Order: sequence, then structure tokens, then C-alpha cells
Amino acid sequence: MQHTTYDFGLVGLGVMGRNFILNVADNGFTAFGHDLDEEKVQALREEGGDTARVDASADRKAFINALARPRKIMLLVPAGKIVDGVIESLLPLLDKGDIIIDGGNSFFTDTDRREAYLQEKGIHFFGAGVSGGAKGARKGPSIMPGGSKAAYKEVQPVFEAVSAKFKGEPCVAYLGPKSAGNYVKMVHNGIEYGLMQLTSEIYDLLKRAGGLSNDQLHGLFSRWNQGRLQSFLVEITARIFKQDDPLAGGRLVDKILDKARQKGTGKWTSQNAMDLGIPIPSIDIAVSMREISALKEQRVLASKAYTRPTPEPIAVEALETLSESALFFSFMITYAQGMHQLADASREYGYDLDLGTIAKIWRAGCIIRAALLEDITKAYRADEGLENFLLSPAFIPKIQESQEAARSLVAYAAKSGVPLPALSNSLTYFDAFTSDRLPLNLIQAQRDHFGSHTYERTDREGIFHTEWDE
Repeated sequence: MQHTTYDFGLVGLGVMGRNFILNVADNGFTAFGHDLDEEKVQALREEGGDTARVDASADRKAFINALARPRKIMLLVPAGKIVDGVIESLLPLLDKGDIIIDGGNSFFTDTDRREAYLQEKGIHFFGAGVSGGAKGARKGPSIMPGGSKAAYKEVQPVFEAVSAKFKGEPCVAYLGPKSAGNYVKMVHNGIEYGLMQLTSEIYDLLKRAGGLSNDQLHGLFSRWNQGRLQSFLVEITARIFKQDDPLAGGRLVDKILDKARQKGTGKWTSQNAMDLGIPIPSIDIAVSMREISALKEQRVLASKAYTRPTPEPIAVEALETLSESALFFSFMITYAQGMHQLADASREYGYDLDLGTIAKIWRAGCIIRAALLEDITKAYRADEGLENFLLSPAFIPKIQESQEAARSLVAYAAKSGVPLPALSNSLTYFDAFTSDRLPLNLIQAQRDHFGSHTYERTDREGIFHTEWDE
């Protein structure tokens, strides 16, 4: 006999959805899933074991009727029109006060639209970013909810129970109104793009210039993961170098085609930063490099058409030391850019974000979790008005100590023909951000010369225009 008052409902029983709902059931809540694919329904039932604890149905009405009121329904379906379609299919069966949670990577303006639409119908809606991949969904993700605070309180016990824990603290917190949760997840993914690109560049340099084998790379990244670079991405990178290829032998990483895909969140981060006027060049170039990687056929032709320099000889130990320090430098710069974007978006969109809380819930569970986030959390706790933590007294020595390695590595790679675009952009951003004078005075003069766009002066207040001499 079917349990009739399940605590939590979930639509979308793919890998992420199935793992998340099993996580809910493992933490003392009864859960009921829904998917139109009967095979996915059966897979959940079999894995869940006890249907009084976790069950599912391909029938929409059976799903809705199984949930306790107010119904708490989470969607883990692909972003876009599918989300709207699922909402429309559920609406006729819902009662006022029920709650729909979008746990996918929806664009933040879509979340604002959906919230307003459902509010008119008496249904609560909010977006909750979920990071950690399939394993995180099963064992404990970082969750980033935003929207109706009252609605969040209804699901808060569930989210706190299923989330990752850092020193006993749940990696979830109410972040702000409207689409705050989806926005924070978007920027999280933008930072993720930057960190992944940086890691791949250092790998490329160590392999091309240092001649490191996969075993040596595994050992190096494993050691780095025991120090200040400790992070999920460095940890899995070390593991990747040891993975054997079951199809052709050797190591799998050497057989993977060098074309990277994207689902859009990195691009959205970059586009929105442009709209806000916030510079995030380390993330921008990470998006562009995925696009360049897709030009495989053209890259192969170009590699034959042009001669390239041979990497200059360098002591492997020195290269490894420079690489660790430069990667630490550029990781800090990338996090700083993302956090700065969040600070500005908070004002622009009325999110009232607490940057310290965001860094805090990223310390475990999510893809960008890293030891560095503990220091970032402390920096924002020490100064709640801090917009860019590069200005934090706690970070100035860390940046100061590691910047020279970044300079040396960028210069060496440029001479050796090894592309380090994200590391170069991180260094350029730092040099521009720490310059009290930039050459943009010339750009303003050019703009005024050809378009009468006016300019400001250094020696007096006001807006000026000049009739330039021909």
C-alpha cells in the first residue's frame, strides 16, 4: 500500500535526480519521485528498496497525491523550455501554498519570470543551485537557494540534512530574494570554468615544457592537493592521470579529444558581467578557450601552416615550483573576479547577498570547493563591505608572494609557444587593477576626437569636449 504523505517530491529521475532523492530518503525524510520514463521510475524503486521510504510513479496525479501539504516539489530537469513545460503540467493539480523548487541551472531572469507568474496563482517558486555533480547529489551537495524566504523555511530542514557538511556546518543557506540562488550558482559555474582552464594550462606546460609523465603529474598534483592548492579540482586532476584506458591501453587522458563542451552557465556569467561592467577576464577567456577548442580541424591545419618555438630548457623542479605558485595566484584572482561580480549584482538586482555566507557554503560539496574558501570566508567576515578581496589585508601578502611566479611563467610560456591565456589574463587583470593610472585617457581623447563623446579631467570637475586640431 502506497505511503500517502511523503515529505518531499522530485521531478526528473535522471542520474542527478535519482541520487538527490535517495539522499533525501537517507536523511530521515520520505520522498516520492516522478518521471515519464517508466524505466527510471523502476530504477529508483529498485535502488531505494523500501517504498515506504522512497517511491516513484510515472503518473503525474499519483505523484501529486502522494505528497504532504504544502507540497514541496523539486525539479531536476534540463534548463529552458522543459522547466516551463513541467510547471504547466503540474499547475492544474497543485493547491495554493504549494512549493516548486527549480534545482537546475536556469538563467536567473527565467527564475524571476517564473516566480512572478506562479505568485499570481498562489504557488511559491524559488530557484536553488545545486553543485557537486551526481556524487555530490548522492552524498551531499552545496545548495544555493534564493526566492521566497517563507517557502525556503518549509524545505530548510530537508536541504540542511542532505547538503554537504564542513566541520559540521551545512553547506546551504538562504541567499536572498528573487533569483539570487540561480544567480549565485551561475557565477559559481563561471568560476569553475576559470579554475578548470587554469588547471589545464598548467598541465599543458608541465607536459610540453617539463616532459612530465602521467605518473609524475599524478604525484605532483597529489602533493599540491595536500597544500594550499587543496581543492576538488586539483584532487580529481591527480586521479585522472592514473586512470587506465580500458579500450586501447595506456592512460585514458591521452586518448580524450581536446574539444571541450559547455552548457551555457560560463557564457552567461561572462555576458552578464559585461552588462554589469565588471571585469572577469580569467572567466571570459575560459569560455573562449572552449570555443577555440571546438575549431579542431582549423587548428590542425594552422599547426601545419605555422612554425612554433620549441620550449626553452628549464629545470623540472623550478618549473614545478613556479607552476604551483602561479596556479595559486591565478586561483585567487579568479575567485576574486567572481566574488566582485556577485557584489555588484547584489546591488543591481536587489539580492542583498552576504559574500561571506556564499564562500562559506562553497567550502564543501561543490565543484569549486577549496581550502582557499576558508580564507575568503574570513576576509568577508572581517569586512562586510569588502567588494574585492584582493583589497583584504589577509590576501595582500598571499598575492604579493605569488605574483612573481605568475610573471615568470607567463614570460617563459610566451617565449616557448605554450598558450597560457587564463593565467595571462589573471596577471593582466591584477596589473590593471593595481595600477593607479591606466592609458584610458588616450581612449577618451580618441572617442572625443572622432565622436564628440566628451571626457573628464584630472585637474577640475565637469564634462569637457574639445574641437581637436586637424
